[in-house]
Amino acid sequence: MSAHPLIQRLLDEFHYPLLASSTIDEFVGSHEFSVLFFTEDPTKVKESLDVAVVLPELVAVFPQLAAAVIDRDSEKQLQGRYHFVTWPALVFLKRGDFLGSIIKIQNWDDYLQQIPDILKRQPQAVVAATEA
Repeated sequence: MSAHPLIQRLLDEFHYPLLASSTIDEFVGSHEFSVLFFTEDPTKVKESLDVAVVLPELVAVFPQLAAAVIDRDSEKQLQGRYHFVTWPALVFLKRGDFLGSIIKIQNWDDYLQQIPDILKRQPQAVVAATEA
């Protein structure tokens, strides 16, 4: 199944990697801060398309964030690592350790308030994808 054009744009135009269970740990471990985009099926979860538009703007404001899209085939397996139940989700990590998440689409000002707070949190270790 091919990605929706707005999701595909993140991969093609912004060069965000598409991460699977087997590749996530290397990516998040190699960046001080990362944000993972869990889309679910954007034909069912319409807010995923809104987040797909907003994510590059957030990375422009917070350039310390290395962004990636989670492969649909790996989302359910990885969801349990990051303690969210509502889609779409942006999961924030520091060197692979969980800082927090933002679910659904938010008002721009809410992102600007929440993200700095999340990035200041004490990280929580997560189980590596290969161990899950």
